Amino acid sequence: MNDQDLLRYSRQIMLPQVGIEGQQSLLDATMLLIGVGGLGSPSALYLAAAGVGHIIIADFDKVELSNLQRQVIHHTPDIGQYKTDSAKAKMLAINPDIKVTTLTDLSKENLNSWVAKADVVLDGTDNFATRFKINAACVQEKVTLVSAAVIRFEGQLSVFKGYEADQPCYQCLYSKEGEDNENCTENGILAPVAGFMGTLQALQAIKVVLDLGEQLSGKLMIIDALKLDFRTLTISKDAHCPICQAKSESNQTS
Repeated sequence: MNDQDLLRYSRQIMLPQVGIEGQQSLLDATMLLIGVGGLGSPSALYLAAAGVGHIIIADFDKVELSNLQRQVIHHTPDIGQYKTDSAKAKMLAINPDIKVTTLTDLSKENLNSWVAKADVVLDGTDNFATRFKINAACVQEKVTLVSAAVIRFEGQLSVFKGYEADQPCYQCLYSKEGEDNENCTENGILAPVAGFMGTLQALQAIKVVLDLGEQLSGKLMIIDALKLDFRTLTISKDAHCPICQAKSESNQTS
């Protein structure tokens, strides 16, 4: 780190749990952020500001007027632009020293190769089909998944390391029968709830890299913003999970 880096990240470096070594770990880290919407917007801003050295952002969508109520990384002049381009500009405006890679064509064919490049994957998507694919890729490539969801006044957050023998994956928590109409398009959302959950998602991703505190691995945090109620549940590994149990068995026989 040079003098500018020491000044930029000074408030983090002075934390004994981070220090210069921890800040260097962040600068050396690569994170894949999938979805630059209500969750991904605050996540992207805080990961960039905190000094995550390489952030890969993936989203096929373009900015629309209805996004601006909660997707705070995008501004009115960005309408019609790819969300990845809009987000990259704001991230580099905050921190021009990081690397931002944009993807508009993340697909089943190339998902695993991009996941394999990351130290942590942040899932900010809003449908079960995509979440299941991301989870499977993370298990296969042995990459930690930080998953968040938000709807109405409610949020959920968890960290999955399903590639480990005693840790559940996302599909241990949700079966393939998930209801895809449970999204903000169909049900609405209060804007700060998305900001709150996206910020927590970035926090957990940074804590994973720095190996700090409660990482929510094997746990599900459920937040009711209307009541301001927080609950944490333990998630068990599903003995019949077709994703992480198959991976565990493969590891044992190899």
